[in-house]
Order: sequence, then C-alpha cells, then structure tokens
Amino acid sequence: MPPKQRQSLRPPPMRRSATPLPGMNMTRSVLPAEIIATILDYLPVRDLLSFARVSHRLRDMVYDDTRWVTKLQLMEVWNETEARKRFEDAMWKKRAADAAKRAAEEKKFAESRAAAAAGKGITVFDAVEESEKAKAAAATAAAAPAATAAVTAGLDLMSVSASGTEISRPALMDKGSLLTVLKSVRSIRGFARHEFGRIYGALGPLYLDLVMASTHADPIVFQMYRDPEEQAQMLAQLKRFAEYDTAVGWSERTDRLKAMMEVFENAALREFEGGFDTEDIDGRMKRYANVLILLNGGQACIQLFVQKHPVLYNKEELGNPMDCFDDSTEGTFSLEPAKVFWQKLAEVLKKQASIIERVFPQEVNVMLPFVERVAEDVISEYVTPVLDEAHNRDVETYLKAVTGLLKQSVDFGDSLQPVLCKVSADGTAKEVLNVLMRVFDAHVDLYLQEELDYCKKKFSEEVETWGKIIQRQDEATESFFMSNVNREAEKRDFLTTFKKVILAPVSVIPSAFGNVRPTSVISTIDSRSVSDTPYATDQDWNANNNNRASVISNSSEDYFANRNRALSVASGLSGRASPAPSVMVAPTSELAAKAAIINTKLQGISGLFSLDVALKLVHMAKESLERAAVFAKTGGQTGEEAREQCEAIFVALLQVLGPRHVKAGFDKAVEHLGKYNPREVAHTSNGVAPLVTFLELVNIGDLIQQMIDVFYEQELVAARLTDRNDFLNPAAKEKKRFEQMLDERVAAGLNVGIDVLIDELEHIFATTQQVTDFNPGALGEVGAAEKRQTMDIGPSPTAVRIVEIVETHTKLLTGSTDKNVLDVFNQEVGLRLFATVCKHIKRQRISIDGAIRLISDVNLYNSYIEGLKLRPLIPYFTALRELTQIYLIDPEHAKQMATVIADPQRFGGIFRVEEVYEYATRREDWYRVKKDVERAMYGIGCSVM
Repeated sequence: MPPKQRQSLRPPPMRRSATPLPGMNMTRSVLPAEIIATILDYLPVRDLLSFARVSHRLRDMVYDDTRWVTKLQLMEVWNETEARKRFEDAMWKKRAADAAKRAAEEKKFAESRAAAAAGKGITVFDAVEESEKAKAAAATAAAAPAATAAVTAGLDLMSVSASGTEISRPALMDKGSLLTVLKSVRSIRGFARHEFGRIYGALGPLYLDLVMASTHADPIVFQMYRDPEEQAQMLAQLKRFAEYDTAVGWSERTDRLKAMMEVFENAALREFEGGFDTEDIDGRMKRYANVLILLNGGQACIQLFVQKHPVLYNKEELGNPMDCFDDSTEGTFSLEPAKVFWQKLAEVLKKQASIIERVFPQEVNVMLPFVERVAEDVISEYVTPVLDEAHNRDVETYLKAVTGLLKQSVDFGDSLQPVLCKVSADGTAKEVLNVLMRVFDAHVDLYLQEELDYCKKKFSEEVETWGKIIQRQDEATESFFMSNVNREAEKRDFLTTFKKVILAPVSVIPSAFGNVRPTSVISTIDSRSVSDTPYATDQDWNANNNNRASVISNSSEDYFANRNRALSVASGLSGRASPAPSVMVAPTSELAAKAAIINTKLQGISGLFSLDVALKLVHMAKESLERAAVFAKTGGQTGEEAREQCEAIFVALLQVLGPRHVKAGFDKAVEHLGKYNPREVAHTSNGVAPLVTFLELVNIGDLIQQMIDVFYEQELVAARLTDRNDFLNPAAKEKKRFEQMLDERVAAGLNVGIDVLIDELEHIFATTQQVTDFNPGALGEVGAAEKRQTMDIGPSPTAVRIVEIVETHTKLLTGSTDKNVLDVFNQEVGLRLFATVCKHIKRQRISIDGAIRLISDVNLYNSYIEGLKLRPLIPYFTALRELTQIYLIDPEHAKQMATVIADPQRFGGIFRVEEVYEYATRREDWYRVKKDVERAMYGIGCSVM
C-alpha cells in the first residue's frame, strides 16, 4: 500500500484544547480495576458489548471467562466437573500432539544428518513445503474472522435503535431447538462466553419481550408455541435464563416474569381441577399435570390433588376412636376397631395410588405429600383421642394402646410398600414410615416416662408382695409353734423345763434338703423334753393338734406352690427331691418352740429369694422392652430416646431384683446361718441342713444370674438396644454391679458356711467317734479281744461320714459359681478340715492296735483332698499321714520314736518338733515310754522342755 494511502487510514490527530485557565488541575483520576470489574457485573449485555469496544484492556475484562461462567452457573447449566474433565483431556491431547511433533522433527533432523553423512547436499529451501505452510497460515487467518463473526452474530441478535427501546422479533424458525437450548450447553473452559452468547441469542429476545408485555396475550412466546406443554417448557427455560439478569431493574423484570407464569399456572390448574371434578383421569388431569410439572415441578397440582380428596372430609366413615373402649365393661380396651380403621384406610390409599400412577410420572413423588396430609388430618385425629382416653382410664391400658397403635401403624406402612415402590421413587417407603412415626411424636416423651415408672412400680409391688407373704408365713409359723405353750406353767416349772431342754435338744424330723417353708415341715420334740406334758403318748399329742395344722391362708399356699416349683430347679441341681408335705405339730415348751422356730428359719434359707419372682420380673421387663423397642426401631431422635429408655428399664430391673430381693435374701441367709448350733438340732445322714439350703440358695442365685445374662444378650444386645462394648453404658455398668453384688454375697455366705460346716464336723467327731475306735484296750482285755476280732481294718464310720458331708457340700457349688471362688472355698474347707482333724487327734488316746484305724481315717481324708486337685492342700495331709506313723512304733523302739519326733524335715515344715511331741503324748502307752523317748531325744540333741 502506498505511504499516502496508509497515512489516510490513520485517525486524524486530536485537536489540542485551548490553553488551560490559570489554576486548572489537568490530572485525571483512574478507577481501580476491581471497581471497574464490579461495575461490569451490573451492566446489561448490550452495554458489555459497547464497553468491550473502548480499549483492549476493557475488552479483556469483558471477555474474561470467569465472568461468563458465573452467569452460566446462575442459570445452573455449567458443570464444573465436566469442564475440568474436558480441560484435562485437551491438555493430554496437546501434550500427545507436541510429543508427536517433536518426534517427527527429530526424525527429519536425523534423516538430514544421515543424508549429509552420505555425501548428499542439504536443501536449504524447499518450495513445496513452504507453499503448504503458507496455505495453512492463510486458512487460519480466514477462520478467525469467521469465528469472530459467529460470536458477534450470537451476541448482536438484537437490533437496538438510537433510543434503545425497539426490539426486533426473532424469526419463527427452528422452534423445537429453542425448547432444549439450555440442555445443549457444553461446559468448556475458555468457551463460556461463546455458550452464553448462543443461549442469549435464543432466549434473550423472548425474555425481554415477555417482561415488557402489558397483557398475557402480547408476549411472542405464546404466539410461537400453541401447545401448553411447549409453552410451559419455554417459560421454565425463561425462568432459569432470568437468573443471569443482575443489571439495574432486575427485580421488576423478575416480578413481571413471575406474574406471567402465575397467570399461565392458574389457567393450567383450572384445567386440571376440571378434569379432577369430571374424573377425566387419563385426559385433562394427566395432560395438565404434565404441563404443570414442566412449568415448575407441579407442586400446585399436587397440593390441589391432595386437598380435594374425599377421605379428608369423610374421615368418620373409617371408624370412631371411642369404639376401642367398651363402656359396658369397665377397663376393657380392644384394638380390633383400630385394626378395621387401618384396613379401610389402606384400601383408600391403594385406590388413590392407582390414580396417581395414571396421572403423574413416577419421578414425581405425589404419594408422600398425600400420606403426610392423611397422617395429619386423619390418622392423628384418630390416634390422639384413643391415647388421651386410655391415659385417663389406666396407665397399663395407655401403654398397651400406644404400642398397639404404633405397631398397627408400622404394619400399615409395610402393607403400602408394594404400592409405594410402584408409584414413587426409591426411598419413599421409608419416608412414609417416618411420616407415620411423626404422628406419635407428641406422645413419645409421656409414653417413655410412663413406661419406666410403670416398670419400677410393678417390680417393687411384686417384690413387696412376695416379702409380705413370707412375713405372714413366718408369723403364722411362729404363732403355731407358740400356740401350745402355757406361759404360767413355764414360769412355775422353768428350771425343770430348762434342764430337760438342755439335756435333750429339739429334734426336727424333716429332710435337711427340703426347699419348703415351715408350713410343710414335720416338727416334733423329743419325748424326754416333754415328759411333763398332760399327754401320755405322742399319738395323744398329735390327735389333739390335728386341728391346729392349717394356719396359713389360701393365698399364701397358692403363692408358695409356685415358689416351691421354682426352687425345685435348684434342688434338682444336686440330685435331690423335696420331701412330701406332712402335718405339723406344735410343742408345749417355750424353749422347745423357740428352738423349733430357729430350725424352721434355718431350713427356710433357700426360700429367702425366689426364682419364680425373678422370672416374673424378667417377663415384666421383657414386655416393657418389646413395647419400647417399637419406638427404638424408628430411628432418629425418637429412636435414640427409646433406646436409652430400654436401658433404663433394664437398670430398674436389676436395681429391684438385686439389692431389694437377692441381696436382702442373702443377708438374711447369712444371718440365719450364723445362728446355727449343731448341738441344738437332730442330725441326719444328709449333712448340715442350713449349709445345704444356703448352697441351694447359691444355685438359685446362679440361675438368676444366668437368666439375666440371657435376657441381656437376647433382648438388649441382639436387638441393638445397647452396646456391650461400651464400658460407660448404664445397662452394662448395672449388670456388672449386679454380678459383683452376687459374688460378694456368695463369698460372705460361704465364709459363714465354712464355720457352720466345721462346727458340724466337730460335733460329729465329738458325738460319733467311739473311744474304742483308736484304743480297743479301753474295754478291758476281754472286750479288747472281742473288738479286735470284729474290728474292720478300714476307716471308722465317723471318718466316712465326715468325708461324705464335706464332699457333699463342696459338690453343691460345682457349676453354680466361678471356678476361682470354688477353688478358694475348697481350699479353705481343706485347711479347716486339717485343723479339725488335728484337734480331734489331740483329744484321743491311741494305741498300737487303734493306730491302724487312725491311719485308715487319715488315708481317707488324704484321698479326698487329692481328688480336689488343689496342690497347696496336699502337703498338709501328707504330713498328717507321716505323723500317724508314730502311733505304730513299738514301745521298745523308743529311740526310733525319738528320731521321728525330732526330725523337722520329715513333715515338710507343717509340724514343729514341739507339735509332734504333743501328738506323741496321745499314745496309750506314753507314760511307759515317755522317759525313754525324752532320753533318746536328749541324746540326739533335741529337747522339747
């Protein structure tokens, strides 16, 4: 181009202004870029285009991609995840292209080097290659203006006059593509302005035309589209498109758009209502429901559909809440009328579900709002009067009513699941169940508190009733035993009676293993203690007292019949059966009567707490948990509160069953056991009666603990009402406290029981061990000869009975207590048995002939101890076996006897030399060998003086 022509294209030089006036400041202020960018956010699109033509800097600010991304995000058509993925794919392709280009250049360069190495010339200029490069550059330059023109066409679809008020109407072509323009938007970084321009070119004129229309007939959108479905679809698009509008006056334009849409919505809603009234389900209802759903989701037609349903106004046809109460019979409550109510309501909802399926698409949830309205206006107005009336009448009725109606409500929701899954999206069935549960939210707090209070009250009443019956039973028994006592005669002949009672203690005939109270016990007094009675024989006494036997009320007999059946479980653990009840007879001596009363209390230890009572309490707790667990399964805040209340019910059970029943029973048992005196009762071959009954009480306590364990695992842990691994959980803490209390009471009772057992053993040793067992010579030479001929080499009957009694009582604990407790008990019994045997030997006179019987007895004790498999006990009885050998040494071998006595290692440190010497003094011939033994001990350097 000639220089002159290029010069003419330049803009004319700016005319210089006149000389500034004196004092005029020519400095111009410049706005910061941040303020300018904020101003751009409030400019309409046409002003943005004009603004971009001012300078390159302002153009860059207008063309900034984030500005247009923001507008697309306001219209909810920009997907950032898709944009990121597209960008990463583009970068990957670019890197792959660059790598391929570098590889081609390297290959070409390598070929050139190879050609040069071969002696060929290198072509510096390739005309063909340069021609292809020139054509590619020209194509790129031609494409750029075309793209710019396309964008400009997209942004400049409006023809704005000088005044800016006239708008040209878009051409009526390709109307179908305009309905889906928002769905066709692509999320590509760097092209957000292009995408917005395409949307604005399609919807901008329609939007501005709609907001400037004076009547609903003026907008061109209603002229372009005649079908209500297309009109609703376009209006919905324009509503989304209007979200980008942040320019001045946006609120007025938005209000005009909403008003126009409301006019359209009301018209469509009238058509839908007309179809509802004429039951045109598949025609007008279905069509205009679809129109309203396309417009704004169809909430208006859904609400209209729900509100006009007849079930909301004819709810009385479903049932009367007061039908659950039978006024003719006081306290009668039935859930059958409620069951009929739920059945009728289910039929209504199933019929309504079929209509919903025909009218509305499945992705629109209509069933849930309908159920919500039914729950609020129908179900709640049926349930609330029933519960209020039940609460006013009786707490137990209220508890049954709440859980019964709740369970029926859950079953009602389950019966609707097939229908809900058919007409609604996934998850609606669970939401419907939550809606039904909200009906009971107003009653949850009151129910849970009433449930807990009711449980505590019933638990306490059951234990108190049992305690009162026991107390009445004891009072009746004491009154019976004292009925024949003549107080005046006792005062006159007190010393005589006292002497006779002391010399001949009271004899209690019934089995020591009996599990029944004194009402089923035969009690008689030895004839020697009642020789001064006016009755000549026992038959006369019994005949006179036949009418005195029935002193217990029928209610007590019924209660104890059940209690004895429960106690027979514990009795069965030791393989014994309870004795058959017999007729009681009352003594006439006050001391004899008091002794009989003590005996009956000792025999009744096993009835101090009842397995039957524990079972009743557990059943009560189970019923309460089953009721409260229905709320726990609902989840949410209500479910959590119900779960905590279930734990509180379990805690209340243990607090009543533990301290008030089991612990109190064990304390009384220990108290009665401590009063046992074996010298005041008759003895049988069965063992120590009060200790046997206490061990049976331990068995019952073990059964109760096992029952609680099973109840805790099945009703709380398995039902996920508590967490056994949470050491801070109140249910777990209370259960551990209950078990600890039981172990402590058992240990305390066993400690007293060991004392009682040892007292019994000492009494047996003192009363049954014959002098001639260990010293046949005590009968004289003739008697001794006869004794030797008839004497058995085996252990004495006393030793056999001692081992039987100890073994019987230790076996009673097997399987009912912890192994560690059992080992401690057996070890203590073994040590106390060792001390008792040693004390008993020190009281005897033992001859050489009697030493064989003594050794047999000690061997029997040792065999029993070895059977216990307790290693700490074995050295004691081994030493005792060695000790008994000193009674076999012939008097002529005094030195050998002295060696045995003086050997401290022989007895493993169990016996000192002084103790062995003391045992040696119990030899029958000790005074004959004493000097020789002491002389021999002195000779070997040992002296016990």
